[in-house]
Amino acid sequence: MINTNLVTNLSTQLKDNHVDALMVAPGSDLIFLIGHSPYLCERFQALVVTANEELFYICNRLSEAEVLEMMNGNKVYFWMDSDGFTGTVLQAFKEHNLIGKRIAVNGTVRAFNLVKLLDVINFVPVNGKDYIELTRIIKTPEELEHLRISSSIVDKAFEDIIHFIQPGLSEKDIKDELKRLCLKYGADQFTGGIVAINANAANPHYFGDNAIIGQHAVVEMDFGCTYKGMYSDITRTVIVGKATDKEKEIYSLVLQANLIAEKAAVNGAWIPDVDRAARKVIENAGYGKQFNHRLGHGIGYANHEAPYLHADYKMHLKPGMAFSCEPGIYLQDEFGIRIEDIVIINEKGETEILNKCTKELIEI
Repeated sequence: MINTNLVTNLSTQLKDNHVDALMVAPGSDLIFLIGHSPYLCERFQALVVTANEELFYICNRLSEAEVLEMMNGNKVYFWMDSDGFTGTVLQAFKEHNLIGKRIAVNGTVRAFNLVKLLDVINFVPVNGKDYIELTRIIKTPEELEHLRISSSIVDKAFEDIIHFIQPGLSEKDIKDELKRLCLKYGADQFTGGIVAINANAANPHYFGDNAIIGQHAVVEMDFGCTYKGMYSDITRTVIVGKATDKEKEIYSLVLQANLIAEKAAVNGAWIPDVDRAARKVIENAGYGKQFNHRLGHGIGYANHEAPYLHADYKMHLKPGMAFSCEPGIYLQDEFGIRIEDIVIINEKGETEILNKCTKELIEI
């Protein structure tokens, strides 16, 4: 169902920024606007919201029935594979007086399709990533509750997985079990994640799955699910066998950084200061270069959305914001440790940590 209040809000933003329309391809932005997102493939399709509060959709005929229902009487323009899409977009832009105008483009519009459009149609593309993302940065009470439930599901999965992990299992074995557990506890879908053993965990975005747990191993698990469209995201790192002194040292530093950052993440806090609070702990211990990513990211209809917790994101935390807090230290060719929770500034303006499962060092 199209959220008319959001359309009005977007149109006002467009006018204020002297932009004539916003083009939105399928993805989390579209779900937020109209409660649905068709399958996105290489074929061009997009919802267009104009500064005059007009809505129209352009898509291939194969999506006709789905899109007509989704648009609830608003104008839809169709194209066939045999004809290409640029002529249909040109027609739509002419009918809505968008030729030569400034058109904001959201983050899911494919670049190769945009280039084709610019070869045929005279318009000025501008960055439209923030329009919807900053509109949805403040969650409703219902969305916050769904975030809480989504986080409780991954908490339960973690509490179970520590009884499953043992020598001989692969990263894939653990990931498959995490998926089973999340679905068991009520997730709409398992959104995947990272299971990284030993040196693999020193790569923050490792996505292999073949390594095997030996008699001693560092096992990092970064995973999530959705509940009624709201994402969760958690990272816990456990040790198979007895932790070495170095592993204990690194784990303690990461945990301290996590706790200090969450304490700093209060209503009204300046986001760069929150990032700095965690980073200072790790830098003072001599591992600053080994904490090589931002402190966290917003979460909601997407796993990564505004606000982004890093030194260059100039914004204060406000009630309704939801974000991760995930410091880490990554020692190449050795191991990595990351601890991540989802944090919200709740309806009362309080800092609320959604992940309740233990963050203490676990030796299996």
